Amino acid sequence: MKWLTILVVFFTWLSTSAVASQSGSGWSGWLEEVRREALAKGISEPTLSAALSNLQPVAKILERDRTQAEFTMTLPQYLEKVVSDEKANVGREMAEKHASLLARIEAKYGVQSRFILAIWGVESWYGRYTGKDPVVSSLATLAFDRRRSTFFRRQLFASLEMADRGYIELENMKGSWAGAMGQPQFIPTSYLAYAVDEDGDGRRDIWSSKADIFGSIANYLAQHGWNPDQTWGRPVQMPGDLREKWDSIARKTESPERGLQAWATAGVRRIDGRRLPSPNLPTRLVAPDGENGLFFATYPNYRRILRYNPSHLYALAIGTLSDRIQY
Repeated sequence: MKWLTILVVFFTWLSTSAVASQSGSGWSGWLEEVRREALAKGISEPTLSAALSNLQPVAKILERDRTQAEFTMTLPQYLEKVVSDEKANVGREMAEKHASLLARIEAKYGVQSRFILAIWGVESWYGRYTGKDPVVSSLATLAFDRRRSTFFRRQLFASLEMADRGYIELENMKGSWAGAMGQPQFIPTSYLAYAVDEDGDGRRDIWSSKADIFGSIANYLAQHGWNPDQTWGRPVQMPGDLREKWDSIARKTESPERGLQAWATAGVRRIDGRRLPSPNLPTRLVAPDGENGLFFATYPNYRRILRYNPSHLYALAIGTLSDRIQY
């Protein structure tokens, strides 16, 4: 981890220095190109003037991009930070407080309430923290940067479309450093594709309407193939010989997919030592910290969580918190 931290610091300095050196004419020329493309996409001139005038890249956004917890923490460190006792307790309280609404949304979308609550809890601490950074400024900075410019350029145009259509006022379009918005922390393209008006008031309000927030999370998972009859996975014990062969079995941090019973035959067991469940679900073993870390058997719904955020640490945190909310 020490060398990883040194590399992260070095590349953060390199990237922020590059943005600083390109700010001037490079930035203004790039921004004018964005303006022209946005006009061609049908976004109005008044919206573009309000959104892009006097815009400058923000170096602290790139610092956050290069030092994400998913890049620098082990799984136990991440779980300790993200899945606290307090968060699990509040999740159970929210399950009781919103039981009727959650039951209706679970029946409509086929997504268990505990997973809706877990994503809500991890993404915004059940609505406590939704971000204060201007979304357009953050996305423009990340789109100008080289690391993921194509992805963030698409998000930038989507945020401009949101403002132009009146879904939210520019001055109120605040979010995380990476442009995630509202209590479910949807990026702009996810908002356009998956946010729903669950309360029927004519707005897809992921900022304050609990019905829209829960419905949007459930719709996102459902649209990506969620199976309401299955869970996400479980922590497992690995037999010594399989653990020793992990580097030759795994692709990075996960194994190829096999039936759950094939893993059981190979000696994989539940964390308490009992045999794995009998349904022969397609299963991949996941070990974010390698052969000496924690192991998990993950099922198809786990892949749906990864569509929300493509980080094993994140997906395992969602699964773990959902279990703690349920039990």
